[in-house]
Amino acid sequence: MKLAFVYAGQGSQKAGMGKDFYEEFHEFANIFDRAPVEFDLKKLCFDGPEEQLSQTRYTQPCMVAFAVGVTDLLYQKGIRPQAAAGLSLGEYSALYAAGVFSRGTAIATAAFRGRAMEEAAAGLACGMTAVLGLDRETLQAVCAQASELGTVQICNYNCPGQLVIGGEQAAVEKAGALAKELGAKRCMPLKVSGPFHTRLMKPAGDALAMYFKTISFGPMEFPVCFNCKGGPLEEGESIPALLERQVQSPVYWEDTIRRMEADGIDTVVEIGPGKALSGFFKKTAPAIQTYSIDTAAGFHRVVAALKGEHA
Repeated sequence: MKLAFVYAGQGSQKAGMGKDFYEEFHEFANIFDRAPVEFDLKKLCFDGPEEQLSQTRYTQPCMVAFAVGVTDLLYQKGIRPQAAAGLSLGEYSALYAAGVFSRGTAIATAAFRGRAMEEAAAGLACGMTAVLGLDRETLQAVCAQASELGTVQICNYNCPGQLVIGGEQAAVEKAGALAKELGAKRCMPLKVSGPFHTRLMKPAGDALAMYFKTISFGPMEFPVCFNCKGGPLEEGESIPALLERQVQSPVYWEDTIRRMEADGIDTVVEIGPGKALSGFFKKTAPAIQTYSIDTAAGFHRVVAALKGEHA
């Protein structure tokens, strides 16, 4: 078995996340109780309200705290991956798993990133839309045509037939209409607070670049596939530079899946609320076995399966 951990991104958060882990595992509870944030992370994760939990500045540290806790529990069971990746925000959890960030640094950095992204989006009339059933080359041409009304670009290459566009509202709406004319099955506006992973996030990238000068980056213990390139770190590249680029560049998740498959990954554990990433794997590389952990009961089932035991 060649195992990878993959981490969910913003959008999969839900009230109640982590509560069962908190009640069962002292180590997990300790992470939530000591999270370096300026709000009651435990209360917000467990009780909501959903509206506040879904605000970028709160979502990001909450999701990373959850991921850090589950990762630590897997490591205590002797389950370690040979590679990792995370969708957007999830990349920070993947870097924690690989030893690049400490617990506190991972959570605090996610909190800073969330605030920076909110501030970059403030005052912008913007949107993001999922486009189903169109290939990337056609949608790129659509965005180029619609960009006469403002910034619009593909911001997520999730899996074959599922792409996301983002940018200024008028341009995004124009691109959606053009995509339908060219055969897109559906165009679904997303409930998001900013044009994430587009050039409009450059102010957030600039803020992160300054912040990264104040924190420590450890050596990677195993490869992480980076969103902005769909592959691992190469000679001459730096993690801070790739993270700065990531927030304002497309997420090449389909490319990440294909790279993992090419590298021999045959088993994936998705960590975080929901099963969206497992769905992307099934559509892109169906031969890879996927497991999801978003509850304590699910954690026990996955540990038993990976250890060859019966749940």
